Amino acid sequence: MPPESTLPECQLFGTLGCHLCEVAEGVLMHFVEHGLLVELVDIAEDEQLSETYGLRIPVLRRNDTGEELDWPFDNPDRVASFLR
Repeated sequence: MPPESTLPECQLFGTLGCHLCEVAEGVLMHFVEHGLLVELVDIAEDEQLSETYGLRIPVLRRNDTGEELDWPFDNPDRVASFLR
């Protein structure tokens, strides 16, 4: 995992009642415990986000680069690589 000082801020796009979104939150919790800042964004509250991410959630997005990681990212190594 990258050092805490280099972890980017991210957004996790999902919605309530999405089982995979809950799994994604669980995967990311390890990284949050090591300094990752993740904003949970409910796509149901925004029509444009619903159109963009509705069939893709959960999606992890880096705020610094705009790069997105689509599910599945249940392998922590895949998330760590994305955060580098």
